[in-house]
Amino acid sequence: MHDDVTAGLRTAYDRAVDQRDQHDPEPWKQAYRQAFLEHVQAEQGRTLLEIGAGTGKDSLFFQQHGLDVTCIDLSPAMIERCRQRGLQARVGDIREQGFEPASFDAVYSMNCLLHVPKRELPAVLGEIQRVLRPAGLFFLGLWGGQDSEHVWPDDRYEPKRFFSLHTDDGIRAAMAPFFEEVSFETLDAGSQGHFQGLILRRPA
Repeated sequence: MHDDVTAGLRTAYDRAVDQRDQHDPEPWKQAYRQAFLEHVQAEQGRTLLEIGAGTGKDSLFFQQHGLDVTCIDLSPAMIERCRQRGLQARVGDIREQGFEPASFDAVYSMNCLLHVPKRELPAVLGEIQRVLRPAGLFFLGLWGGQDSEHVWPDDRYEPKRFFSLHTDDGIRAAMAPFFEEVSFETLDAGSQGHFQGLILRRPA
């Protein structure tokens, strides 16, 4: 991502760590998380990378259910909170994660890639594909349903965050060069809008 976008996101999330740690994920997010865990377990997956781990609540869930979890996030404050939870975590950029090829059986990303500019998404997806083992699983969750890309003027975070949203057809088309689609679901989550949940597979 452009350095100014990256720096803004890092600062916004550093400032929000306590706020974001006050609440557990909504029940519908927990349902997506549980479903992905079951997919990974069914295929004897053991290692999972969470991209955009935030304060680590999802990663802790996966770790408590027997997976060997690694967290990355742009925000040093978020990563410190992950480490306080006993998680293996490091500050990282999804464009260059620094892991060996095929390091993970699964990758999980909830509401992180929506900060990636569209022109940079192929490179990010290529990097996720690289660190995922052949036939490994990737969960991607993000807000969308419309085609837009801008800093949200009404964002409550400071600095205000950049968001890149995709239509349903658009996000599925963006995934197709890199991953096979296992499932695609949309959810109307009330005032928060249209959510897209995808389970994807790196081709064997």
